[in-house]
Amino acid sequence: MSALAAIHPSPEPLAAATARENVTRATFENNKLDKRLCREVGKAIVDYNMIEQGDRVMVCLSGGKDSYTMLDILLKLQARAPIDFEIIAVNLDQKQPGFPEDVLPAYLKQKGVKFHIEEQDTYSIVMDKIPQGKTLCSLCSRLRRGILYRVADELKCTKIALGHHRDDMLQTLFLNMFFGGKLKGMPPKLQSDDGRHIVIRPLAYVDERDIVRYSEWQQHPIIPCNLCGSQENLQRKQVGNMLKEWQRKFPGRLDNMLHALQNVVPSHLMDAKLHDFKSLKANGIATPDGDKGFDHESFDSTDEACTSPAGEDAAAQVIRFV
Repeated sequence: MSALAAIHPSPEPLAAATARENVTRATFENNKLDKRLCREVGKAIVDYNMIEQGDRVMVCLSGGKDSYTMLDILLKLQARAPIDFEIIAVNLDQKQPGFPEDVLPAYLKQKGVKFHIEEQDTYSIVMDKIPQGKTLCSLCSRLRRGILYRVADELKCTKIALGHHRDDMLQTLFLNMFFGGKLKGMPPKLQSDDGRHIVIRPLAYVDERDIVRYSEWQQHPIIPCNLCGSQENLQRKQVGNMLKEWQRKFPGRLDNMLHALQNVVPSHLMDAKLHDFKSLKANGIATPDGDKGFDHESFDSTDEACTSPAGEDAAAQVIRFV
């Protein structure tokens, strides 16, 4: 090899080295993402006691990025958790035109996951009952919810897992504020409408952007929802775009909003059902939650209250779970 060649290597080795470096970097970032998702889902499960010993968890799988990611992470946690629980994936085939009914069974068989496909023609009902141009979500979700509750009974499932993430929960908070006149969000765990089931949202702490990255990395066979996905002017989409713009301009704002949902002070709101304003009298006893209305609030981004999605008490339990 000439001295000139040694100093200026040919472009082929340089390109190969760059490609290897990119692959190494991508692998490193993907591993970080995987660990972060497992940690956040594990923490949510521990914080809200979502999954317990002996649970049979019905994972609702739509064919979208959120439910695929939820299933993947729950399977990972199942393999290493200190408790035993079952997972069964359930898909509701609503008989939408062009729905690729072979995709999910093939995917689940390949992963070795127990599954059940429930076939119910809710598409025709929704299209018949809802006038053209009106929002389809309300009736569609009610029909879907009732069917899933029935299926959970038939499969003897103790928990129903839905794939809503942090951004969905914040969207719901603002939708209820803007259009419903309620300070009401989407809880990480709740009792079902019929009082017979517990619904959980293991992705409650997860940033939607991480789900997008993870699903692209895993190359999930995404099935688009043609029923409501074409309704571009949905209020939920508009609120979602608002939150994305905030996140772009003010990184960390959505995390702080999620923390706010976990740090509610009823005495500083206006709901008399949650705080007895009428009977309130001065008692001469100082309280840290007293009136600070005349003080200038400090919103330091490094405030201790905004450093983690929940208290530190559950941290050790999370480590054991994940």
